[in-house]
Amino acid sequence: MELVAPGLWRWAAQHPEWSPKFTWPEEVSCFLVEADGATLVLDPLVPDDAGFWDVLDDATGERDLPVAVLLTQAAHARSAGEVARRYGAGVWGHRDARAKVSGAMFREIAGGDVVPGGASVLELDQEPGGSGTPLYLPSHRAIAVGDVFLSVEGELRVWWGYEHDSREWYEQRLLPSLRRWLELPVERLLVAHGEQVAGGVEALAAALERPPYELE
Repeated sequence: MELVAPGLWRWAAQHPEWSPKFTWPEEVSCFLVEADGATLVLDPLVPDDAGFWDVLDDATGERDLPVAVLLTQAAHARSAGEVARRYGAGVWGHRDARAKVSGAMFREIAGGDVVPGGASVLELDQEPGGSGTPLYLPSHRAIAVGDVFLSVEGELRVWWGYEHDSREWYEQRLLPSLRRWLELPVERLLVAHGEQVAGGVEALAAALERPPYELE
């Protein structure tokens, strides 16, 4: 587990469904955040390494605060139920994630909701069927971008992952909703897919000026 900033850690694990046909990297990033009144575990994917549980036990138990599992995307529920049951935690995520975390307390969230640790679910204009719940973490002035962005060769890009063929929809609905994020005091971006990128709101603004990934 890598210390990214005081009270913020990252680890990576191989995506269980990855294959060479995918354009995104086979490793995905997960995060542990020390927030106000809670320890947050974001999009957990536990590696196939028994020793990693010891590391996670130490990290979650150090502050003796409630643990909450937060999801930025329904598909990121991978190890969420297992982590939640181990630490007596709940899972907060999009309604489509409920069936993926059986045996754990589940709370449905949507844009505008406030979740443990003072985090909030960011609004975005996703098409019907979208299950993104990106998060703003005021404790670290950070956005966990989920599958809305990814980094490609060190650059942040909007990830065109909705199978939507309308450039008009992208430019007139999705992009304006993402530009509202620029109003937040953002100093760090937590990227699930690809390398982490430097910068906060500046990196976000630059990404919105680049062509979206998979739509060139």
